[in-house]
Order: sequence, then structure tokens, then C-alpha cells
Amino acid sequence: MAHASSKSGYAELVKRLNRFPQGAPPSDLLNKILGLLFSEREAALVALLPIKPFTAETAARAWKMSLVETRKVLDGLSSRAILLDIAGRRRTYYVLPPPMAGFFEFSMMRTRGDVDQKLLAELYYQYITVEEDFIKALFVRGETQLGRTFVHEPVVTNEDALHVMDYERASEVIRTASHRGVGMCYCRHKMDHLGKACSAPMDICLTFNTTAASLIRHGYARSVDVAEGMDLLRQAYDQNLVQFGENVRKRVSFICNCCGCCCEAMIAARRFGILRPVHTTNFEPEVLETCSGCGDCVAVCPVEAMSLVSANDPAHPKRKKAKLDASVCLGCGICVRTCLKTKSLRLRRRAGRVITPLNSTHKAVLMAIERGNLQNLIFDNQALASHRAMAAVLGVILKLPPLKQALAGRQLKSRYLDALIEKLKL
Repeated sequence: MAHASSKSGYAELVKRLNRFPQGAPPSDLLNKILGLLFSEREAALVALLPIKPFTAETAARAWKMSLVETRKVLDGLSSRAILLDIAGRRRTYYVLPPPMAGFFEFSMMRTRGDVDQKLLAELYYQYITVEEDFIKALFVRGETQLGRTFVHEPVVTNEDALHVMDYERASEVIRTASHRGVGMCYCRHKMDHLGKACSAPMDICLTFNTTAASLIRHGYARSVDVAEGMDLLRQAYDQNLVQFGENVRKRVSFICNCCGCCCEAMIAARRFGILRPVHTTNFEPEVLETCSGCGDCVAVCPVEAMSLVSANDPAHPKRKKAKLDASVCLGCGICVRTCLKTKSLRLRRRAGRVITPLNSTHKAVLMAIERGNLQNLIFDNQALASHRAMAAVLGVILKLPPLKQALAGRQLKSRYLDALIEKLKL
């Protein structure tokens, strides 16, 4: 157990966090955050855990501890939402989620007395909002991002509804999830401790499926049925909140209801909009000639994609009209909902369809390829993964476009992978 009591435990944990595509750049602020969430011993132990879901037996071997003691540590970490515990048919699996969207957020999804949440909020704000390294690493690196926008369903016309896939609808995610949980909005809770929170609802952010099941089990989320989940979505619509969720088609793990002032995804979208830190919907608003230049759409846009410009009307030289900056627009449709005076905004389909990864594995592989750390998914915990796990990851790679396959091959320098890709071309 000497390795688990070393004073380098936090440094090793930082290395472990950055083996996943969604990491956390080293920083004195990060060390302080981890010091609030983990003990020194816990940090050293968690640093030894694999990226993929694992059993207590796997952890016991890595930690060189008895199974009884290992389960006690794992269950303790799960009870604090550091780990997620996933109940399988025959055994429980555990996984260390990335910091974001993961244990950073979970730490603020309920009020608690075992952590100084005010101090934690201040550290998060400095590390994520004031300093740029973390938010850039999270939202700007690569083409495939953590999250995507869901379209504001009430403003989709009957004609356009035919082109909205089920996975693009927050309502469908709510209806089809195996588990649904609602928790406190991490972003607004954090801002509340800083005296900067807006008046938007606090208990409105949703988690789903195995993530929700674990958070509900440990009191970080409250279980809701489909009817209440839909009611929460309607409340979000009424408050002009953006639905920002996991960037996958199947088994979405979260949908946050985001305001432009508090939420980190919206802040990132404003700061780095042209770099597409958040995947857009397949729609964008169109400004019609009847626009009166009232400015309601400008006021409500969370990413400042709408502005007022001269209408170039010789008869009314002071007349304004709305103008869209399509390069930063999320396509959420909130502006269309607020254009009540003249109904001069409508959604139109984007010229090119936005492609969403199939599931969390597909997303992680794409992100890893683009960020240069694919080897960490295949050689998990600095050792070869099982043949079954490797086949699953390679199977995803072989379905990628040729350019991304080439990137994967260069990173792995694997003759085996190159041979498989070449065979696929035949």
C-alpha cells in the first residue's frame, strides 16, 4: 500500500484524469479542487483505476487490497458521486467520470455539509471561467465536442418536424430513458455562492439512464417519471433556457437547461463561438422582411448570435432589423419563440446536416483521435485491454471516414490496425 499513501497522489490523479479525452489541465487551482473532493489516499487509489467500467475485483487487483476493503472504498467514493456505480445483471460496475460533465458537476448537484461548497464554487469559477486552459481544453480542442444543442420543439413547424430525428428531441430522451433524475443546476448553484446567479429555476437539470440511476441512489438527483420530466422541460421552455445535452444519439446521460449568464457551455459558446465549442442543431433562424427591429431576439439569445443593424429603409432611416451571425448560432430556436410581435423569425434547415456520434464509445473514440490520446482507450491503465474491449474500440475506428482512420493509425503506430484498415478498403 506504499503506492497509495505517496505524497504524489494528487499529481498521479491529474495524470489519470488527462488520459481521458475530457481532461483537466494541471493547475494550482485544480490541486485545490481535488484536495477538497479527495483525500490524499483516495487520490492515489483513483489514479490507478482504468478508464473503462471496472469491477471491484479489478480495483482490488490494482490496489493490492482485499475485496472487502476495496468495495468499502468504492462504495464510499460512489456515495459522494466521485465514482458512478452501475448495477449490472450479475455484478456492479464502477466508472470514474471525467471532471466535466462529471464529478465537478455532481459535487454541486445538491447542498451538502461534507464539502465547503462556497470555496469549491469560488475555485471552480476561477479555474473554469476566469482561467481559460480548462474551458479551451474542454470545448475547443478537436471537432467532436462534449455536448450538443437540442432544438426548441414548440417552434418547429409541422413541415420541419418531419426532418427532426427522435434523438434531436429532448422530449424523446425523457420518454425513452430507463431512469430519469432531476438535480440542482451546477452552474447556477456555483454562481449563487458567488452572488451572481440569475432567477432561472435551480432544480431543473436532468440526468438519464445509468448515470441517473447512480445519482438517484446516492441522493444527488431525485427520480422523476416521464410526466414530471416533460413538465420540467416545459418549464425550461417557458424560461427560455437552452437544452444542452450529451453529444450522442443513444442513451444520452444528461440534458442541462442552460441560461446564457451562468452556464459554462453558453459562456464558452460566446467566447469561442466561431470554433463551435457546442454542436448546433440542424436548424438556424431566418429573419423575414417583416422584422420591426424590436430587439427581443437580441435580448434573449444566450450566445449573442443576434444583433440589430440598419434596415436600409430610405423612408425610415432609423429603422432597424435583426441580423443573424450564423457562425456562432446554436440553432436552439429560442429567438423564434420570443418573436411574438411580428412573427418575423422562423427556423430553416442548415445546408449541411450535423452528425452526432452514435453512443458514448463512439464519441470517446472520435474525441481521443482528434485530441491525440486514442492509445489511452486501447491500452487502458498502461496495459493492453482485453481482446473483447479492443475489438469494440477498433470496430468503432473502422467505421470512421478514411481521414480519421489515418489519424488513428498514425497515433497508434499499429501494424495490426493498419492491416485492418487496408483490408476494409478492399
